[in-house]
Amino acid sequence: MRKTRILASLSIAAVAAIALTACNSGTPGDTGNGDNGDGGSNTPWTVATDVSLTDSPTFDRIQKADKVTIGVKEDQPGLGYLDTTTNKRSGFDIDIARWMAASLGYGEDKITFKPIASANREQSIVNGDIDFYVGTYSITDKRKELISFAGPYFITGQGLLVAKDNDTITGKDSLTASDVVCSATGSTSIQRIKDETPAKTKEYDTYSTCVQDLLQGQVDAVTTDEAILLGYAAQDPDHLKTVGDVFSEERYGIGLAKDDTALQTFFNDTLTDGHDIWQKIFDNNLGKSGVTAEQPKVDPVG
Repeated sequence: MRKTRILASLSIAAVAAIALTACNSGTPGDTGNGDNGDGGSNTPWTVATDVSLTDSPTFDRIQKADKVTIGVKEDQPGLGYLDTTTNKRSGFDIDIARWMAASLGYGEDKITFKPIASANREQSIVNGDIDFYVGTYSITDKRKELISFAGPYFITGQGLLVAKDNDTITGKDSLTASDVVCSATGSTSIQRIKDETPAKTKEYDTYSTCVQDLLQGQVDAVTTDEAILLGYAAQDPDHLKTVGDVFSEERYGIGLAKDDTALQTFFNDTLTDGHDIWQKIFDNNLGKSGVTAEQPKVDPVG
């Protein structure tokens, strides 16, 4: 039985510790686990050597550049976050990205993290602007028309974030035509609100801009995956809260070039064989307050 849905019922106080931990660990050059990302004793993964991967144009490009460029999010506490005051990068997705790079033989000094807005993810992969993408990237059939996925490496569900004093919005089914719901352009979350509720929508490149609008009373709710919303609520528990049950299943995958089957299989094998590493990454980022989750089985076809 999958247990990641437990995230949806966490108390805000419990998640606060997660967000605070996330905001104070990890940086370019720092895994968030106490070393410099080169596979030292405090890092659950090691940097592989003598990696051989044939028939992968992405890996060929990485080898030629002698670096790996990874698309990420940087405004999602606990998942993909950049503290602009310290330049520290942290989160579950960030460490999954570091692990995948290490499995290919590339330590922190050979990683370039590139923030990509939700609406631009597929095109960035198609264009070769990034080698792969790790950032709350839900696997969907529509996206698979343009790219491929490894994973899933995590499962969550869509939720709602509202002002602490909002007693009228209690879940998706309570949304009305007078409500304005904000999410990221190009996300599955905003499309679901359009398809399944009468609410009006507002879109930005980043979820953090939606949260700012919510705090200023410009929108009534923010929607995305529950795991992301809990991080925002934990940052400002006096003014924000999550409401209702999750109303979707979001399977996070690693986005990569279409039909790069060799790299897809390599990442899937790395995830499958590295269960203990996955668990330590989860515990270090999302599990510090007693949250539990099971690693999902990978889907060979993404």
